[in-house]
Amino acid sequence: MDAQLTAFLGVAAAMVALPGADFAVVVRNALASRSAGVATALGVAGGLLVHTALAVAGLAAVLVAVPVLFRTVQLLGGVYVLYLGVSALRSARRRDGRAHALEAAADRPDGGQAAVGTRRALRQGFLTNALNPKAPVLFLSLLPQFVPAGADPLPRTLLLAVIVVLLALIWFPAVALLVDRLGRWLRRPRTARAIEGGSGAALTALGAVLVTGTLLH
Repeated sequence: MDAQLTAFLGVAAAMVALPGADFAVVVRNALASRSAGVATALGVAGGLLVHTALAVAGLAAVLVAVPVLFRTVQLLGGVYVLYLGVSALRSARRRDGRAHALEAAADRPDGGQAAVGTRRALRQGFLTNALNPKAPVLFLSLLPQFVPAGADPLPRTLLLAVIVVLLALIWFPAVALLVDRLGRWLRRPRTARAIEGGSGAALTALGAVLVTGTLLH
């Protein structure tokens, strides 16, 4: 493995593992069930696949060249993240209102969590990642930095893109499985309320920043 590829592995791993909207959505759905968490993780990886494909094809440059398109996609992404955050906060508030029922439900295998369908979870993971217009721009600027001088850029960028997606396929399902593994403790009413409220607050803040930043520019 050449030095540039080794360096890219480290950069890509840090980029994928960096907590953000993807991480928060995976954790939130994994609290509901293992299948929902894993489906969300696969959806996130699917979104990354879209972004890396755009970067490799050079289409991400359109988002930079056409500001209106970039801001439209950015606004849609911000609104969707904001929607997920508000939904999580409402869920945490409802959970707080029925604390006594949850204390009894916590002893059940599912911890009394509301069911999240795998299709819905997959869609949430995909849209959370795919509607982030900054991701393809990041890939467009990042991938060329790890293409050796004189090398054919297409096979190299394809390899780098595959590495990113594979890292996501390892990291996010691992997060979902870890959350499920610690499920009995994480699903205790107070813990679940704190996690869902915290993830909801983080998603809401991130969505608000994205929407506000788009509207102010």
